[in-house]
Amino acid sequence: MDGKADVVNVITPLLTQAGRQPEQTAIEGALDRWSYGRLRNDVLAYAGALHRQGVVAGQRVLLIAPTVPEFVVAYLGVQALGAVVVPVNTMSTRAELEYFIAEAGCTLVIAWHELGTVASEAAATAGVPVWSLTEGAETGAGESPATAHDGAGEDVTVILFTSGTTGRPKGAELTVGNVLAAGEIAVRLAGATPADRIGTGLPLFHVFGQTAVLMLALTAGASMSLLPRFSAEAMLDMLRRDRLTVMCGVPTMWNAMLHDAAGASAADFINLRLAISGGASLPGAVNSAFQETFGCTLLEAYGLTETTAIGTYGGPHAPPGSVGTAAFHTAVEVRDAAGLPAAPNTAGEVYIKGPTVMRGYHHRPDATAEVLSADGWFRTGDIGEMDAEHNVRIVGRAKELIIRGGYNVYPSEVEAVLYEHPDIIEAAVVGIEHEHYGEEVAAVVVVGPGSRTDAAEIMAWARERLSAYKIPRVVQFVDRLPTGSTGKILKRAIDRGVLAEMLTGRAAPPTTVAG
Repeated sequence: MDGKADVVNVITPLLTQAGRQPEQTAIEGALDRWSYGRLRNDVLAYAGALHRQGVVAGQRVLLIAPTVPEFVVAYLGVQALGAVVVPVNTMSTRAELEYFIAEAGCTLVIAWHELGTVASEAAATAGVPVWSLTEGAETGAGESPATAHDGAGEDVTVILFTSGTTGRPKGAELTVGNVLAAGEIAVRLAGATPADRIGTGLPLFHVFGQTAVLMLALTAGASMSLLPRFSAEAMLDMLRRDRLTVMCGVPTMWNAMLHDAAGASAADFINLRLAISGGASLPGAVNSAFQETFGCTLLEAYGLTETTAIGTYGGPHAPPGSVGTAAFHTAVEVRDAAGLPAAPNTAGEVYIKGPTVMRGYHHRPDATAEVLSADGWFRTGDIGEMDAEHNVRIVGRAKELIIRGGYNVYPSEVEAVLYEHPDIIEAAVVGIEHEHYGEEVAAVVVVGPGSRTDAAEIMAWARERLSAYKIPRVVQFVDRLPTGSTGKILKRAIDRGVLAEMLTGRAAPPTTVAG
């Protein structure tokens, strides 16, 4: 049941490691563990069952499951056949699932058994069968294994739907070569070895969890601990239990561990040599507080779904606020409005080229042409600056740029200042329409328990540290900011209408200040 370790397939690293170290722990779940040998056998058995269901190379299979070891078995089982896995958010509605199934042309749905009837109803509407994914990823007694499909690097292996901030979500096609390259690059960046114990609370249906974490572990031959649902206490419990050496997460996770995990100390982090942050900009104040409190190195990386989570990586000597330089085998440029390289420390759009850039958007040639040039450069839509040493600093999304009276305001710059305030735990800065300035700056913040900070104090704090046009003219206090499945703050879910009313004085104000 070895499979061939020299095939061109996403499971090749698994086959290689299972041949070398079959008893080594591959996946550590809350209730069970999978050795490399067991994981290989279960993946090939699952692939065999899929093959008897009629799944063949090139077909699309929708997968909806939480971050459990069985996700890994099904995910790799689909890919072992040369089929295309379409992982989607476990919080997807029936209408969203129907859209994903139709848009990707899925011929089968695999759904975790505890997710209710939504997936079954969506599959029935589409007229495709649905499989229930249960504990142990059981497919029936006596399943014979499949032989791993030997494909090509340019074969599509994953379709990941973007968040759809504008229009309907688009499916980014990631190839076998993209995913394998992401694992290899991640291993080099993290310096990972089979001795590492990697842990995450990220959802595996997201590109960060799949490629920058799962493929990192499998390619290195390391173990990977999975947390089905993130909380600061659960993450710390996993850290202690499994003596993690590498931990991966997003900024809100590190922030939660700082503020919500009672009793946590540097002693809990004694084995942890590296924490990797991605998914969103890491506020400098959070980074420095985390490293000071826990005595742990926290490095920031930058990538997108369309680049298989790979772009830049900030080593230990990267300047504060920087996401570092281009990853191995990757080129990064910051370009001005004319498409030419911008001068050092000048804001422009970030472009990425390398082996992890997607093939394109599924059945969206026009959308693909808008962001992907013929020579392989991907236009990210992110605004950044590059210094003379090629360190990149992300200052915001092009679509989130606030233009106040003709001046550009980058939300991340304002947020970084707000995070330095001792009472502010989380902050999000957005633009709201203004009849005179075009847009006005608004901040939505979460403060610590018992804080007596008001909007006037926050504005005064910002005024001491920012140019006048960057100061928030509206400050709204909330108990929590809206977040997505990875914990990333969702600015599109912030109610701009309420902020606009606060600006004009129509909303109730303990939370508003006009400036």
